[in-house]
Amino acid sequence: MMNIFKKESVANFLSADARLQKTLAAKDLIALGIGAVIGTGIFILPGHEAASHAGPAVAIAFLIAALVSGLVGMAYAEFSSAMPIAGSAYSFGSVIYGEFVGWILGWSLILEYFLAVSAEATGFAAYFNHNILASFGLNLPKALQASPMEGGLINFTAVAIVLIIAGILMMGTELSKKVENFAVIVKVAIIILFIIVGFFYVKTSNYVPFYPKEFHSVPFGMGGIFTAAATVFFAFIGFDALASNSAETINPGKNVIKGILGTVIIAVILYVAFSLVLTGIVNYKELNVDDPAAYALQVVHLTAWNKLITIGALFGIFTAMVTMFIGGSRLVYALGRDGLLPKKLGQVSQKHAVPTNAVLIATVVQAVFAGLVPLTQLASLINAGTLIAFTFISFGILKLRRRSDIQNTGFKMPWYPFLPILAGLCSIFFIVMLPDITKVSVGIWLLIGIAVYFTYSVRHSNLQNQ
Repeated sequence: MMNIFKKESVANFLSADARLQKTLAAKDLIALGIGAVIGTGIFILPGHEAASHAGPAVAIAFLIAALVSGLVGMAYAEFSSAMPIAGSAYSFGSVIYGEFVGWILGWSLILEYFLAVSAEATGFAAYFNHNILASFGLNLPKALQASPMEGGLINFTAVAIVLIIAGILMMGTELSKKVENFAVIVKVAIIILFIIVGFFYVKTSNYVPFYPKEFHSVPFGMGGIFTAAATVFFAFIGFDALASNSAETINPGKNVIKGILGTVIIAVILYVAFSLVLTGIVNYKELNVDDPAAYALQVVHLTAWNKLITIGALFGIFTAMVTMFIGGSRLVYALGRDGLLPKKLGQVSQKHAVPTNAVLIATVVQAVFAGLVPLTQLASLINAGTLIAFTFISFGILKLRRRSDIQNTGFKMPWYPFLPILAGLCSIFFIVMLPDITKVSVGIWLLIGIAVYFTYSVRHSNLQNQ
């Protein structure tokens, strides 16, 4: 008899994931995390949110988002310690809440991971076409520079970078790890250089007012800051993808928490410093542009540094795509492994120990969206899927601690039950703060997911057919 709230066992997941190689240490997870969270977010969002919602106080918005991300990150780390399995929130939810809730979380995260890669790809294309190709006098035909919605046929560069990264991931985690680690070092070095050089061009008058009155849209005047904080969650998505790699992590009980907290701490330092320097160089009203950092350097006549920032942006977006690509493909693998999607998606290549079919399906979907849909429409749905998963994982700690059959000798979230409840409530609050169109759109996506579950997944589920 069908029971949609039937719970999966950790032992089954561990047995299935034994095919994956454990090659990732804490430093590799930090590199993957920094690779994900320091991407399009740092090169676009600070300027946009300063101009639209918070002024120079956008730095406070990043700090708030980081604090909530850190809280939720500890919940993810405890789950990874207790259950070092692939699939992240989907697998955790299936064990704690039952299959149907696990599916909803997985469906939400497909939205996050796939659209994040596609959104990053369109950002990569914009920087590469306008700042690299154009500098050599090369210009792609207009039809190959934008989506049909923007008057073109296809975003050729966006599709190409998705295919290149897919090729790297097909060669196994060892190669992708080396490429990611190198790119992260280059990217962080360029960001630090921007902060140091830009500091000498800061005008304190640009910080006045620090939080402009036109953004005081709710009682206590915190509307703009919290709206910006809800939006810049896009800048922190990716740290949760580290939990997807726990099945491939050495000693996950210790290394996943190091990877997640290390990622959030480094990211918030860079984001806050970057935002303060950016809004100090140029008045916040001028920063609603696609490349605010490069624009700020042009304003102070540091044109030569523009190319360096472009290189940093390309490396940053590339590494973000790698991490989210890995997280999304591992999620598809987990859903296929459990029969909720076609079982071929759960197969693992014997040669490279990667879920080849899952990587292929992720490649096709992400390339199609990157080639045909503009960045703004892609980004609108990403945060909602993330925050839904954040909510269930945070409150899930309360249920996890009551499970006598799940032993955890590694990391546990401190100040239980206060911190898990606080993390869950904060996630709900930021869902409420998202734009209405985003909430409607994600509601439609969830309805599609429910339809898929009851028409296909529940009939093919390993758990239901045991």
